Amino acid sequence: MPTGGGKSICFQVPAMLTKGICIVISPLLALMQDQVNNLMQRGIPALMLQSGISYSDLDKILDNCIYGKYKFLYLSPERLQQELVQARLKLMNVNYLVVDEAHCISEWGNDFRPAYQNIISFKNLHPNVKTIALTATATDRVVSDMVKYLDIPNTKVFKQSFKRDNLHLISENFEDKNYKIVQFLNKNAGSSIVYVRNRSATEELSNFLKSNNISASPFHGGLNNVQKNKLLQDWLAEKTRVMVATNAFGMGIDKANVRNVIHYHLPESLESFFQEAGRAGRDDKAANAYLIFNNSDILRLKKQFLETLPTVEDVKLVYKKLNAYFSIPFGEGKEELHNFNFLEFCKNYQLHSVKTFQVLQLLDRASILTLKKEYKQHIEIQFKINAKQVDYFESANPKYFQLLQVLTRSFSGIFDQFLALDLKELQYKTGHSLSEIKIQLNELKNQEILNLNVIDQDTSVYFLEPREDDVTINPLIPYIRQQFQNKESKVNAVLNYIENNTDCKMVQLLSYFGEVNLKDCKKCSVCISKNKKTSNLSNKRKIALEILKILTYKPATSREILQQLKYEEIIVLDILQQLLDIDKVELTSDKKFKIK
Repeated sequence: MPTGGGKSICFQVPAMLTKGICIVISPLLALMQDQVNNLMQRGIPALMLQSGISYSDLDKILDNCIYGKYKFLYLSPERLQQELVQARLKLMNVNYLVVDEAHCISEWGNDFRPAYQNIISFKNLHPNVKTIALTATATDRVVSDMVKYLDIPNTKVFKQSFKRDNLHLISENFEDKNYKIVQFLNKNAGSSIVYVRNRSATEELSNFLKSNNISASPFHGGLNNVQKNKLLQDWLAEKTRVMVATNAFGMGIDKANVRNVIHYHLPESLESFFQEAGRAGRDDKAANAYLIFNNSDILRLKKQFLETLPTVEDVKLVYKKLNAYFSIPFGEGKEELHNFNFLEFCKNYQLHSVKTFQVLQLLDRASILTLKKEYKQHIEIQFKINAKQVDYFESANPKYFQLLQVLTRSFSGIFDQFLALDLKELQYKTGHSLSEIKIQLNELKNQEILNLNVIDQDTSVYFLEPREDDVTINPLIPYIRQQFQNKESKVNAVLNYIENNTDCKMVQLLSYFGEVNLKDCKKCSVCISKNKKTSNLSNKRKIALEILKILTYKPATSREILQQLKYEEIIVLDILQQLLDIDKVELTSDKKFKIK
């Protein structure tokens, strides 16, 4: 079913009508949490098994599931393999097994995760349980793998067409993308999302849009949860019109009236593109999916997703460096959580950042660790004066009394070495606000009372397996090689899509997902271009004469010419190219047209 098609209802309603607990397998922590929150708000008892939970807490939670306290239990495919979890699941009265994002089970699916192929082990615990597998993006080959690996008897495949009659697919190659986006947003009103590749692009583009009087905010993994929630609420309430975000934004967000989804950078696959584009127009009213690119983007896509794909040697190197960075001994580290600054880690070992992040994503999908992008601030403190001197200072400066008492009495060794401290713990013990604690710590640092290091952390890893270096990585070698082949196929599909300006864009996408007997949508950039070329054939001579008249006064760029004409841009650019071809005009060194 397409994005926004109601996949959750397909299992939540029958599970509510059937006695027992529904087990939901999903790879996306954010999406699991969102669904649990939505169910709880409606008075339906649900929970998810988070990473990092203690053994005793996990035991209690699972016991509550056995005794009927919860109706839905969400967990990752990796958690499903845990011995305690399997033992408790066997004792539960399970009404449905639901596999969400089921395309992850196929090596040819978007975001393949090997652990998904082990979900079949659940069938040994409950051989007769009804199974529902759901995905928004699956080719015929992926659907075949889903049926094969989940071993569902008497399988019934329900496939809703991905066709969206209200969605206008627009693809455009234009060098100055910023200019075109402003033009597009000024012409197309309504709430919008602009997807970009990285954090810096969210900041830069949102600032550019604001400078052009378009309300915009950046959204990325470097923001803390309070900041993210404030930005999200402002966008949902339409105090902010445009959210410029990385591709994690939008997952599980319920906003039906998004009018425009813009891709500022080329997506890595047609699956992710269609899923993100599908966040526009969920209210069934007309909406746009605008993909803008230039020739540099094509080169960047190949470089970023093909030339930087990690080899087996890359994976082994990053894995070893990651363990060394956290001083994890051989054979240890399982179920340990570590927070760090990703770019500092790369800089420390002189690692290529793009390739290194792809390695971490691969290790996450392969169930070696759980990767999470989340901003945290970590502080380290060591006193520069001894305990007696601190007492004297406290007496002379009573405003610092509470903080200094907590530091000296709660953290042994703080006079001898740097200690990592939790700001929230300091807030709880002192009763001060976070901002007041930060102000006081900086004042104490400036007065030479203590040394203070403030470290920004934007990444966390939770190790699912102990450190065994090559023994850990060697079983992944076939998977790593398969991933390269898979990525290459998906990147080429994206390139074919943007370069094909002959076939209807909707037909191209639907054909990729295995649909047949398709008709042109009449709404995409290709269909509109065909219609306009036919209807404006008689006007071409008139437009050409108007262009030549403009150029008799002085040379002009295509943008300057467009500003003086009332015709569609695609037609004017086409006529300019024809005038070049028949030597009526020529281009100057500064890209201006002039009469030849």
